[in-house]
Amino acid sequence: MLLVTGGAGFIGSNFVLDWLAATGEAVVNLDKLTYAGNPGNLASLADDPRHIFVHGDIGDAARVTALLREYRPRAIVNLAAESHVDRSIHGPAAFIETNIVGTFTLLDTVRAWWSALPAGEQQAFRFLHVSTDEVYGSLAPEAAGFAETTPYAPNSPYSASKAASDHLVRAYHHTYGLPTLTTNCSNNYGPLQFPEKLIPLMIVNTLAGKPLPVYGDGLNVRDWLYVGDHCEAIRTVLAGGVPGATYNIGGNAEMTNIDVVRAVCAAVGQCRPGPDYAAQITYVKDRPGHDRRYAIDSTKIRDELGWSPRETFATGIERTVRWYVDHPQWLADVTSGEYRQWVARHYAT
Repeated sequence: MLLVTGGAGFIGSNFVLDWLAATGEAVVNLDKLTYAGNPGNLASLADDPRHIFVHGDIGDAARVTALLREYRPRAIVNLAAESHVDRSIHGPAAFIETNIVGTFTLLDTVRAWWSALPAGEQQAFRFLHVSTDEVYGSLAPEAAGFAETTPYAPNSPYSASKAASDHLVRAYHHTYGLPTLTTNCSNNYGPLQFPEKLIPLMIVNTLAGKPLPVYGDGLNVRDWLYVGDHCEAIRTVLAGGVPGATYNIGGNAEMTNIDVVRAVCAAVGQCRPGPDYAAQITYVKDRPGHDRRYAIDSTKIRDELGWSPRETFATGIERTVRWYVDHPQWLADVTSGEYRQWVARHYAT
C-alpha cells in the first residue's frame, strides 16, 4: 500500500494512474481538492478497488494519523503543494501554509507513527518528497545545469516555500532518521495539466483562436520533462534511492519560452490544420522576479539508478497536444469563469 498526497493534481493524478498500471499496488490518495485538484483526472479508477480516494489536507494531523494507522503504507509520495509562481506572487500565504506548514505537519505526523513501527518496517519505509528545480534560482546562459550540490537560491515565494520544505525533509532524516528521499524536477508538461501553466495555456488559446501571451522577450529558458517520464523517475527513486539522498530529474530539453510556444503552434497545426497559429503570439509585460534560465543535470539518477527520459520534446509535445485536442470536455470542465478571470489578471498586456 502506498500513500500519495496531492494525487488529484496534474503530476499526482498522472503518477497514480502510472503507478497502478506499472505495479498494481494499491494507493491511498489524499488530496485537498484545491482549484488544481481535479477528481475527473481519476475518473477511470472510479470502480477500481486499488484506488482509495480521501478528501483531506496534509496539514490535518488527525486525518493523516488515522490513515497511517488504518492502511500502514510502506511508503509515502508527497506531491501535495501549491505550485504556480504567478499565484505565489499575488497570494503567497497559501504557499507558506501548504508547502511549509503542511509539509512540516505531514513529516511530524509520519515521524511519530513511523517511530513506533517494528524495526524491519522502519527500515523498509520511505518518505519521498517531490520538489522543483526552482529552488536553485536562476542560471547564467553558459552555466552548467543544476546539480544536487547546487546551493539553494529561490527567487519567488513559490520556490522559497519549496526550498523550506526540502530543508525540513532533509532535517527529519538527519535528526530523526526518517528514511526520506527528495526529487527536484524540471518543468513538467503532459495530459491533465491545469491550463494556467505555459504549455496547456498555449494549447487552449491556440484552439480557441485567442492571443498566446508570452512574458517579456520570450527568451527565458526552461528544461522540459514529460510527465510520464517524471512518474517513471519517481518510481525508480522510490525503489532504489538511498535514504537521505536527493535526485535531480530533468528532461534533457532546454528551450526558450518562445520556441516552446512556436512548437505548440506547429503541433496543433498537425492535429488541426488551419490558420497560422503563430500569428496569435502576443508579448506581455514580464512577471516580477522572472528567473532567466533553469537547467537540470540528471547525471546522478542516470548513473546510480539507470533512469533517463524516454520522450524527446518533439515526441512529448505531440502526445500532449493530441491529448488536449481529443479531450474537449475535460477542457470545458476546467476552464471555468474563475479560470478566465485569473488569465485576464495575470496576462494583461
